[in-house]
Amino acid sequence: MISLPFAFLASLLLGMRHATDPDHIVAVTTIVSRERSVHRSIGVGVMWGIGHTVTIFAVGGAIILYKFAFTPRLGLSMEFSVALMLVVLGTLNLTSRSGTPMQAPRLRPFIVGVVHGLAGSAAATLLILPLIDDVRWALVYLVVFGAGTVAGMALVTMAIAAPSLYAGARLAGLQHGVRLASGFASLAFGAYLGYKIGFVDGLFTATPHWIPE
Repeated sequence: MISLPFAFLASLLLGMRHATDPDHIVAVTTIVSRERSVHRSIGVGVMWGIGHTVTIFAVGGAIILYKFAFTPRLGLSMEFSVALMLVVLGTLNLTSRSGTPMQAPRLRPFIVGVVHGLAGSAAATLLILPLIDDVRWALVYLVVFGAGTVAGMALVTMAIAAPSLYAGARLAGLQHGVRLASGFASLAFGAYLGYKIGFVDGLFTATPHWIPE
């Protein structure tokens, strides 16, 4: 029990670091590129983090409470959903008209966070199972990890949005360029992830191999 405070501090810090994973940065940048204020951009990060935490807690809770087992193909399938989501986000940024707000702007980052949580939930949970035997404390650990992710993503989105919004107010057309660039980046990174997960890691082959990370 003495080590629990240290475990929770580590969980908080891991959650904040988790927010800086490349696929998370690409996804949130793609959404934030359409926002017009730092305040709204931070809200995007918070909603993303909440959606991510919901999935982490739901899937992680199933692993902890019911000893739910992940096969390599299931784990890779959950990660592949992130690749598909990045392709969709990139396509939406590239095809929507400049100045036109995206539909359901508050719901979109939440849904994106939920999808990203699918890819990270198993890793976050399997990491703590050997360390915390008590089911209740293990669930609390997931909540703290989620709180760290929310805080981390809020900071990340602020760091992404502030410079582009500041410059965009002074250089006409800059935000449009950022939106297109983020769309291409999301599309390309999603395609890369899809290929890696599908063929390098073996989701679409007879022998998939998956290491939660």
